[in-house]
Amino acid sequence: MAEAAQPKNEPEESPLSPWWLRSVLIVMTLGFAGLLAITTLAYRNAPPIPGLVTDAGGATVFTADDISNGQALFLRYGLMDNGTIWGHGAYLGPDYSANALHDIGDDTAAALTQQQYGKPIDELSPGQLAAVRAQVAVTLKTNRFDAASNTLHLTAPEAAAYRQQVGRWAAYFHNPSKNGGLKPDLITDPTELHQLTAFITWAAWASVADRPGSDYSYTNNFPYDPEVGNVAPPGALLWSALSLVVLLGGIGAVLLAFGKFDYLGWVSRGHHVHPQVIPGQASPGQRALVKFFVVVALLFLLQTLVGGAVAHFRADPGSFYGFQLEKIFPSNLLRIWHLQTAIFWIATAYVAAALFLGRSLRADEPRWLAPAIHLLFVAFALVIGASLLGEWAGLSGLLGDWWFWFGNQGWEYLEIGRFWQYLLVIGLLGWFAMLWWLARPRTVANPEARPLARMFLYAALAIPVFYIPALFFGAKTNFTVVDTWRFWIIHLWVEGFFEFFATTVVALTFFQLGLTRRNTALRVIYLDAILYFGGGLIGTGHHWYFTGQSQFNMAMSAMVSVLEVVPLTLLTLDAWDFVRTTRGDCDICEKSIAVPHKWTFYYLIAVGFWNFLGAGVFGFLINLPIISYYEVGTILTPNHGHAAMMGVFGMLAIALMVFVLRQTTDDAYWPGIEKYIKVSFWGTNVGLLMMVAFSLFPGGVLQVWDVVQHGYWHARSLAYTGTDSARLIEWLRLPGDLVFIIFGAAPLSIAAFKGYIGVRATR
Repeated sequence: MAEAAQPKNEPEESPLSPWWLRSVLIVMTLGFAGLLAITTLAYRNAPPIPGLVTDAGGATVFTADDISNGQALFLRYGLMDNGTIWGHGAYLGPDYSANALHDIGDDTAAALTQQQYGKPIDELSPGQLAAVRAQVAVTLKTNRFDAASNTLHLTAPEAAAYRQQVGRWAAYFHNPSKNGGLKPDLITDPTELHQLTAFITWAAWASVADRPGSDYSYTNNFPYDPEVGNVAPPGALLWSALSLVVLLGGIGAVLLAFGKFDYLGWVSRGHHVHPQVIPGQASPGQRALVKFFVVVALLFLLQTLVGGAVAHFRADPGSFYGFQLEKIFPSNLLRIWHLQTAIFWIATAYVAAALFLGRSLRADEPRWLAPAIHLLFVAFALVIGASLLGEWAGLSGLLGDWWFWFGNQGWEYLEIGRFWQYLLVIGLLGWFAMLWWLARPRTVANPEARPLARMFLYAALAIPVFYIPALFFGAKTNFTVVDTWRFWIIHLWVEGFFEFFATTVVALTFFQLGLTRRNTALRVIYLDAILYFGGGLIGTGHHWYFTGQSQFNMAMSAMVSVLEVVPLTLLTLDAWDFVRTTRGDCDICEKSIAVPHKWTFYYLIAVGFWNFLGAGVFGFLINLPIISYYEVGTILTPNHGHAAMMGVFGMLAIALMVFVLRQTTDDAYWPGIEKYIKVSFWGTNVGLLMMVAFSLFPGGVLQVWDVVQHGYWHARSLAYTGTDSARLIEWLRLPGDLVFIIFGAAPLSIAAFKGYIGVRATR
């Protein structure tokens, strides 16, 4: 592989101050100390699972085994990819806990009305109705759990309300048009309905009963339902207000640092551009990586098609253009595939690009590299294909009791079966071993690159290591504990260490292209680590405000997670540098330089735009406790999720894909690929912007307004989602989806295939 030599007129840079690395280590130590403290308290403060639940006469209503088995059924049938518990899950169906809580409140009110007034509740005077509602709130918020006997005592109205819940959930699972496109008559077995209702009722009880010693529930009074006494706790407002003070202070401090030290930023000035990698001169091992990007493109296309079908289930759950799609591909299965294919194609792009960059650091290529890449490809294809097929088989009931291991594990974002998770960890460790052998500092050809290679390997090692918490829980582990570890993956692994890894990859790419000097790249890596981990480690807890943790987590997470916005606002300072880089002007000789990675940089510009808008603006919008209290689980959540996940991690994955395709393609063949990448760039960005502007953002705002007006249960039920206005907004997503699929994902697949064909033709 041809490489450009280090120019003699530019001496090696002196090492950076050791305080950069020390600062990173201090921030990470403090952050993990706080995060581990919150995680430990999750075990202590989780809502208890009563060994026995009895009615007013002492008769057994349900047991701890019923609750645990009901949770397992909730997962086995993929219901977390239909609706939510405590706001976490999917948005096709209701929030099960909120629905049950409101129904129990209504049933209790009806029973009290008959007992005290002897007439239906709709015949009460306003004063009588207010008195009954106040009694309902007192009844439900009184915690009758006896820790000594491990028994929860229900009042007679509460026990009667539970028994009515069983029939309501049976009716819910009967008709796909009423449940967001589940398989017809999904659950009919009386025992399963009893156990599932026990779990949902327990979740409803934990959301309203006061935590011992407190005047708010185990879930900090979530969901909002004033008719049962659930209103925002004072702490949600206090910590939100104080977090804004921290935010303004953080932004001021960082802007001061950028003003004082003008060398902070991505692109180096005052030096010649001397690329270390030359397009079209890739090694055999690097060319072997191109087939990974064919898989990336195909998974991306599949994800968009499945995502369009999922969106259709929200707009018209009764039929798929006259075809009963739910009988073959129910909505919960399609949503599982939508999430899993996204994770797979983005992670695969990062894995392949990292190996490509690792190889670029060496002067020689180990003989084992190409065969090892082929083997890794087979392993990834096996895990991806078998896990997706297993999820279908698990939901279809074909795996029996093995559903958790080989089918659909059930936890949102971590639906992949446990066996495939183990294989994934082993595969990632094998990938890191290959990467370490390629890029370990003593084998790096350019001495200037060795500190960068070291940080690159540290970031890569974090990928398999911090996925391991996904193995820390089972189907029957307390929901609060599971959600704690689950967001160690969703937030800490993805938004923390994958973000850190992505920064090292981009910094190393800039260095190899000669656009960034070593110390500039290292400063970016260190500064990003300080800023992202400073807010992002303890900030993981902003997902746990209402999932059974105490207000200690709310205070810590609100005050710290707000700092996650700070590095995202700084992206605007680098925007012009990215635009300028695409023009390839050398600062020293003032001559135009042909930079052959125009579309790579365009996608990096898109990453910055969506990081600011999707992660920064839309993320901050829903991050404060007082906002999250009304918003979590509404369409504003996927509004942030789509703009941040696709806009940031997805666009970066495509940028890396385009970089590798350009590096492995000669100048003569490249124009035939480039035209499809150009179309894909505009298709993905315009399509995503249309989805957000036409549907997700306005739909989310209106749904939150309905929460404030009528309660959370109402906004998440057909009472709101089935209205003409809500359905119209869902239909308005269709134009953006079509642009994204036809002009974004499809052309990218063509480009990947053409790149692969070109590589094979030049062997």
